[in-house]
Amino acid sequence: MLQNTALSLSPPAIPQSDFKLGDKEFGLLRQLVYELTGISLADGKRTMLESRLVRRLRVLGLDDFTAYYKLLRDQMPQGAEIRAMINAVTTNKTEFFREKHHFDFVADQILPLIRTAASSGHGPRRLRVWHAGCSTGQEPYSLSMVILDTLINSGTWDIKLLASDIDTNVLQIAQEGVYKEDEVASVPPELLKRHFMRGRGANEGMYQVKDAAKQLIKFRHINLLEEPWPISPSVQFDIIFCRNVVIYFDKQTQRRLFQRYYDKLKPGGHLFIGHSETLHGISDSFDLLGGTIYQKSANSR
Repeated sequence: MLQNTALSLSPPAIPQSDFKLGDKEFGLLRQLVYELTGISLADGKRTMLESRLVRRLRVLGLDDFTAYYKLLRDQMPQGAEIRAMINAVTTNKTEFFREKHHFDFVADQILPLIRTAASSGHGPRRLRVWHAGCSTGQEPYSLSMVILDTLINSGTWDIKLLASDIDTNVLQIAQEGVYKEDEVASVPPELLKRHFMRGRGANEGMYQVKDAAKQLIKFRHINLLEEPWPISPSVQFDIIFCRNVVIYFDKQTQRRLFQRYYDKLKPGGHLFIGHSETLHGISDSFDLLGGTIYQKSANSR
């Protein structure tokens, strides 16, 4: 009886077939997504865009995509539904220690060099990292664990990891640092034991990142198209991770973005991109070290 009462109070569901993303609406929404996020949606992404945004139409009680587009335009440049739309269309696929060779390179090559320079008085005991497009947090937490095990034991260090994303939903998950058992499957057992708390009772099967790894990271909402970025002009990073992000941007946006990354890296700083990405034909401001690992070139401006 209670179940029937609840159903009677809900508006009748509009069949998904009633929401069709026509050519005109697809063109308008695709252009709006590009303006707001830099994401370039190919013609083949129409079904994906329709399936993700139809949920927003149902939540808002709108009749069609034309009304939805008008609502978005009325809220420009910022508004609650603008944020919800961006969250709906962004893709967030990640895992702990994804592309493990990147984290091995940081542990075996970058951190020892920084530690040696600091010990000899040729560099500060400071590390700055930016994870641009951090999704639900597995990437910055992976690096945080590496840093804790590799660098922290060498003495007092000033370490700050900035982890940003355009999607506010995934940032909330990242800040909480709580993951299901299958989501931590790629974490080596010794690191899982050292850096996570295992849930008990009602939280059985859940794992929470310990405070030591959390405290190194600051999560922030940043749109990579923002100019300037909400980052202090004086801050330069030793390392920037921007993995599996630029594949959604067109070439012009990629060129501008990587030049801005170049400007935010310290001399000799390192840039990590995704396994399916390349700087070939995009930027000559970085030297390829192999395995989608780049270093800021001394020969560029």
